[in-house]
Amino acid sequence: MDDHAPIALSIIVPVLNEAASIESTLAALKAMCARGAEIIVADGGSTDASVTLATALADQLVCAPRGRALQMNAGAAAAHGENLLFLHADTVLPADADVLVLHALNGGKHAWGRFDVAIAGRSPMLAVIAFMMNWRSRLTGIATGDQAIFVRRDAFFAAGGFPAQPLMEDIELSRRLKRQSAPSCLKQRVVTSGRRWDTGGVWPTIFLMWRYWRGTGAEILAKEYLR
Repeated sequence: MDDHAPIALSIIVPVLNEAASIESTLAALKAMCARGAEIIVADGGSTDASVTLATALADQLVCAPRGRALQMNAGAAAAHGENLLFLHADTVLPADADVLVLHALNGGKHAWGRFDVAIAGRSPMLAVIAFMMNWRSRLTGIATGDQAIFVRRDAFFAAGGFPAQPLMEDIELSRRLKRQSAPSCLKQRVVTSGRRWDTGGVWPTIFLMWRYWRGTGAEILAKEYLR
């Protein structure tokens, strides 16, 4: 990447022991990087080969305290792009995601947005869950990290970045960003791994999210979910 060229988009990938998927995730961004996107990996203290694998494929590798919110905030602080996209390490963007994001944010109507999502996994319920996530997001203006949230840099920092909480930081950021504008809800889909649903179980995971929406604190839920 030309150090003197303006950077329109920085893609920030938080990582913690993602050696199994990080290469394919970053390799899928190669064409976007060629078009000028900046790729930043924010590592939270991986003990596997994640850092070694990511270093060869990213423009920057940032070390941060463990925690997705803290890692993404550190990546945003190091980014040079006028717009930011936060991508989970097990999620694949559409091939033209950079073009779609910049078009969505151009013109000032939307300060932020997200993609529709498809979930790859074992359970036949995942297609229904993805449909409901996309529908609910359009209805409420709330996005999840699985949907690859993107945002203008100035709007992100005006919102205070991601709150330093162990879960549901994406929902809280959405609530803050809604004060600036409604989200741009792109119909193009990212494909995310269903491992969280497969491992935790579909209904327990839905119940966890329902409890958060009903007011149970993220710290309380994290003690159960992350144990």
